Amino acid sequence: MITSEQIRSARAALDWSIEQLASATAISSRTIMRMEAAAGVPSSTKANLQAIKTALETAGIEFIGTPDDRPGIRINIK
Repeated sequence: MITSEQIRSARAALDWSIEQLASATAISSRTIMRMEAAAGVPSSTKANLQAIKTALETAGIEFIGTPDDRPGIRINIK
């Protein structure tokens, strides 16, 4: 699982707007805004969380830690 803080951080690291993430995942911008507004692991479907995680990883983000133990990101852009 990934946290809303990790999603926001990953988007910022990539300089992606919410609309760019929505386009990369086929998830609505409103859903992504709602997910990012939460604290911790967003209340969403596993499919949506996985789609966001996959899109951000494909763009060069590595998710580190766990939601309960120092969650963060690492940038692996080449």
